[in-house]
Amino acid sequence: MTFAQVLVDAGSSAVPLHAIGASALAEWLAAQSAQDRAWIAAHGFKAESGSVVCLPGNDGMPRAAVVGLGKGDDPWALGGLSKALPTGIYALADVRGCAPALSGSFATWAAQAWALGAYQFKRYKKSTGEAREVAQLLWPAAADRAAVMRNVEAAVLARDLINTPAADMLPTDLAEAIKQVGERFGASVDETIGEDLLAENFPMIHAVGRASAVPPRLIDLRWGDEKHPKITLVGKGVCFDTGGLDLKPSSGMALMKKDMGGAAVLLGVAQMVMSAGLNVRLRLLIPAVENAVSGNAFRPGDVLPTRKGITVEIGNTDAEGRLVLGDALTEAASENPALLIDCATLTGAARTALGPDLPALFTDDETLATDLLAASRATFDPLWRLPLWAPYRKMIDSKVADINNAGDSPFAGAITAALFLKEFVGENVPWAHIDLFAWNKSARPGRPEGGEAYAQRALFEVIKNKAAA
Repeated sequence: MTFAQVLVDAGSSAVPLHAIGASALAEWLAAQSAQDRAWIAAHGFKAESGSVVCLPGNDGMPRAAVVGLGKGDDPWALGGLSKALPTGIYALADVRGCAPALSGSFATWAAQAWALGAYQFKRYKKSTGEAREVAQLLWPAAADRAAVMRNVEAAVLARDLINTPAADMLPTDLAEAIKQVGERFGASVDETIGEDLLAENFPMIHAVGRASAVPPRLIDLRWGDEKHPKITLVGKGVCFDTGGLDLKPSSGMALMKKDMGGAAVLLGVAQMVMSAGLNVRLRLLIPAVENAVSGNAFRPGDVLPTRKGITVEIGNTDAEGRLVLGDALTEAASENPALLIDCATLTGAARTALGPDLPALFTDDETLATDLLAASRATFDPLWRLPLWAPYRKMIDSKVADINNAGDSPFAGAITAALFLKEFVGENVPWAHIDLFAWNKSARPGRPEGGEAYAQRALFEVIKNKAAA
């Protein structure tokens, strides 16, 4: 999917598309012909969000289409139209009934939702296969094209990476994807691979990935002027997670190609930052591993050294993401960045608490929490704050090491995972941890089933504001 295929600049015979909220429907209908009113009524159109009806022309093709906006506050209202409408070019004509929070940016959201709804993962489909052509939208005149292109390209990048099966998305492949993005924007990309991780003191990344036939690595992208605020992003890059010796059942392993979702999301954010040319010194750290099973796999009960200098008892080898993040966060925090964000598909507990659509946000920095939550509302990219509840730290105490990676309590799994990560950041770095699902369990307008780039727009907004401060 490309913008040239979905969002177009010219269409002499573009079909008018009327976007009408429920509150404006009666007024709009009153101005239409009796024939059109009868046709719309016969189709039961009530202007519910995303509902659509086509008005037929003499040639059997639509001469106009009407899409419902519901209460006018759903940015995804047009997200299903590229696949729902007959192929052709459509142009926004009427827009009525938008809520105030969306009205000023409706054109931008219309284009963005349309393009994201057209997404299809076709890497393994025959070129003559089942994927259908999509309906096109004439670029709305008021749309912020740069923002639309930046947001959609980043989301498509993350979706493609997450949707790719592990056989084609192991640490070498993830590293190549990061290098391609870095090369596009003139960033430097370095790798610390295999036994060099031990030599360079990243022992937990090495331990988690050493059982794989593909060596573990730490991928380090740097971009921007040293004089600008340092922004560091750390993404969990577990390219496949068997659970290690604490082996997952087949049902738990089925979607583990998405366990590098944090890395994919933040690579997209890094691309957004570089594409926008923000005045920041960007660093992206991705510990990329496969948590596999072999004779040299790390074990329950092992005690691992860390880059931080503390020791970690392994309570569960399936709690591996926090281990690789721990070493990467220690390195990230050592430079005292102005902002440190990590993203990870870290815990089932976060999904149990919040479901798949709400990434869990953890931070002790009240200013950063306020900024992130405000950005999530402004970009319709939800985050939900959970507490870094210090009394729960005792749940991951160890009798033989400084800390346990899992503990034995069945409670507060997302919080204890975040508290584990906090040990490797320290107290003085503005840091937030986002525990996300990175997957749409079912298709919705603008969000097809499969990999999803949760939190990207909100994170970019916060970094943009930091760059402008």
